[in-house]
Amino acid sequence: MRRMLKLSAAFVLAAGLTVAGHAAFAQAEAKKTPPGQAKKAAASSQHVMLNSSEWKWGPGPPALPPGGQAAVLDGDPGKAGGHFTMVAKIPDGYKVPPHWHPTDENLAIVSGTLLLGMGDKMDQANMHAINAGGFAKMPAKEHHSAMAKGETIFYVYGVGPFDITYLNPNDDPRKKSTSK
Repeated sequence: MRRMLKLSAAFVLAAGLTVAGHAAFAQAEAKKTPPGQAKKAAASSQHVMLNSSEWKWGPGPPALPPGGQAAVLDGDPGKAGGHFTMVAKIPDGYKVPPHWHPTDENLAIVSGTLLLGMGDKMDQANMHAINAGGFAKMPAKEHHSAMAKGETIFYVYGVGPFDITYLNPNDDPRKKSTSK
């Protein structure tokens, strides 16, 4: 019974987030805005429907290590006080070194397994596995790290501005030189 409730809650959340995403994608397509992080979709109050197979993935935000993909489904993650919903897809073994966010981070796992560790160091042996249908919340400024076990897709939602600050500035991909 408990498992059924968890699966039902995950389904309802996924369905609700999918519905909320259609207007953002339609608006971006109309403006020919590139998909993914470059897209800053406006929050919508329209009733819409969109299947996940219709999402147009783009590269993850520059604040995250390369290799992930993302799509902003609703709102603007960079806007202070604004609600947002994003979906991320990361490959097996993808790691996000220890970091924190200025606002709460809410995650709902759709597929795969997200390993989350709390604290100032990435300790894979002590990471907590969040499987498909699971949920995690990291309060603002809580130090944590993440790693994918298998390709992992998850929703990230909350109130902006959503940013990332690495504990070790050398881990920040935005600060790495692109010249060879």
